[in-house]
Amino acid sequence: MEKIRTRFAPSPTGFLHIGGLRTALYSYALAKHYKGDFLLRIEDTDKKREVVGSKEKIQEALKLFNLNWDEDLVIQSERVKQGLYKKAAEKLIRDGHAFYCQCKAKNAKEEGFSNQLRDPCRDKKLTSGAIKLKVNDNEIISFQDFVVNKKISWNTSTVSDTTLLKSDGFPTYHLAVVVDDSDMHISHVLRGHDWMPSTPIHLLIYKYLNLKVPEIGHLTDILDPDGGKLSKRKGSVAVEKMLQEGYLADAILNFIMLLGWAPKDNKEIFSLDEFVKVFDEKGFQRSNPVFNREKLDWFNGIYLRKLENNKLSEMVFKFLKEKYPKELIIKTIPLVKERINNLSDYWELASFFFEENKEEKKVDESLFGESREKHLKVAFKVINEIDDWNKELLNERLMEEITKNEFKTGDFFMDLRIAITGKKFTPPINDSIFILGKNKSLKRIKNYL
Repeated sequence: MEKIRTRFAPSPTGFLHIGGLRTALYSYALAKHYKGDFLLRIEDTDKKREVVGSKEKIQEALKLFNLNWDEDLVIQSERVKQGLYKKAAEKLIRDGHAFYCQCKAKNAKEEGFSNQLRDPCRDKKLTSGAIKLKVNDNEIISFQDFVVNKKISWNTSTVSDTTLLKSDGFPTYHLAVVVDDSDMHISHVLRGHDWMPSTPIHLLIYKYLNLKVPEIGHLTDILDPDGGKLSKRKGSVAVEKMLQEGYLADAILNFIMLLGWAPKDNKEIFSLDEFVKVFDEKGFQRSNPVFNREKLDWFNGIYLRKLENNKLSEMVFKFLKEKYPKELIIKTIPLVKERINNLSDYWELASFFFEENKEEKKVDESLFGESREKHLKVAFKVINEIDDWNKELLNERLMEEITKNEFKTGDFFMDLRIAITGKKFTPPINDSIFILGKNKSLKRIKNYL
């Protein structure tokens, strides 16, 4: 078997989409499973759409997920200066497989397909302008898609004369991808299903330039739960945004491993190394997966709970912009660790620990039970009389009073919980009171008496 060489080739037009990360992951796994090379190429020839800083952010994201590339980074705009694309386009002109076009934008899209299949300039023998592919009619062109394991064919009568080199000297995607994949000795190309309509164009360019066609596979579309393809316009599926929302890199990676690929068994938890080891291109699925946020939360919770408390505390501290005392975060992490699926969940559960003026705030009175006043007076008395502040003694004294007064245990602690935290769902209330401290706890109870 020849050495497998794959690549990830994003355009720096904004954030890295979850679908792009999946393509990078599968390309990486395919190469590394067979001891091959994984390369990175930045396709930045569309300068109008380029977003400043995107090149760097793409590289940072791949490194964060440990999808490290072999060899030097390839940047298409730098290769333009070397004349590689112009040389290929001019060869196609000489061999009669391309022509110059001077149509304005209204007659020909500058990037990609024409508005009409056969361009009016193709037989004018022009000597300058944009260079377009000259497609013959009634030829059959095909390839074997190694993802869906199916032969796919087109009649060239349905393939348009497509722009290859713009009048400014920059190539379109169609020419650049063929030239670069050939020059970089890419053996296997993985890309999104939405690129399928471009494939016959690329096959013709390979043929006309007498270049070897790599194995090509088109991945399934990731579907939005609300319907349709998961859109890049939705910021919530930007990798950077997901990290900001409190998802861990390992959890995100594990989640997308199974968005279009299935193991031979029912195992779901994989490290990157484990995934590479078991990866099999025959495991690609043909049905479109749905982006299930609940499943992502489940994965994230698994990975959060694997962390040591000190490590998780540090992550929460940084997630909260280092605004709150790290010592208090360290104390409270054990109370919430089993309840959170996301770093952002910590604040939802534990924010009351950090609210200095909580005793001055009011909550919805309807949250309390009918015996609120009795419950809180007893709780205040118990807490106030404990001089040796320790959790075991607090638990013991409260339970004694509950029994003595014949209170319903659940009702008593719910009223106490609401007075201390303002919420019905929190970490264990006695543990919370102990960490919060005697004075703050008394002040908060007093506020509701």
